[in-house]
Amino acid sequence: MTLDLFFLDKTINDQSIVFTLRFYLWKENCISIGYHQKNIPSNWTEFEKQGLIKIIKRPSGGGAVLHSEGITYALTCRKPNYKKLSYEIINGWLIKSFSNLGLKLQSGTIKKSTIQINCFNTNYTSDLIDENGYKRIGSAQYWKKGSFLQHGEIILNPPKELWSNLFQEKAPPALDLKIDNYEIIKFLKNSFLKSFSNLSSQIIYLSQEEVTSARKFL
Repeated sequence: MTLDLFFLDKTINDQSIVFTLRFYLWKENCISIGYHQKNIPSNWTEFEKQGLIKIIKRPSGGGAVLHSEGITYALTCRKPNYKKLSYEIINGWLIKSFSNLGLKLQSGTIKKSTIQINCFNTNYTSDLIDENGYKRIGSAQYWKKGSFLQHGEIILNPPKELWSNLFQEKAPPALDLKIDNYEIIKFLKNSFLKSFSNLSSQIIYLSQEEVTSARKFL
């Protein structure tokens, strides 16, 4: 997630960049804590000591997110004209994309609430839920100098036992979209480019020096 802040900084300072989009998977079970989230259950620290999870701090808001067997996206956007529509535009792309994959999603209904321990325990209007009421995509933002970084976690096959131990509730059921995570990422990238075909795009490769310099955002 340090690289996400790095790309936000590039988006702010490079006038040729309107947006950046990257997807990533997690090699181990991680919990990211929202920027405004102050307290976490004490047993999470014990789980971390046992090597069951790794706890990190997230620059975007909201509650804690378990990153395991899902897909994380990070999108930066330079000074959008309509701040209140930023979620709607991105969610519109996600709804259309997953509909083509056979998963129907719709926006949550809660406009504002206190921060929950588990991000996926509430359905904000910025989130996307499936037909059975399960939250499938949770999104949160971090704004800087009029531009924003939007994080989103796509829940696909959460570990049932670990989820239950962490949040004291059942995990959302696994999804079978008939393609693996890498194919889903490829599909989402292509659908994003089609949705915003009026903008030119290119793949950004980072040198090892740039990756190292990104640590300054920690």
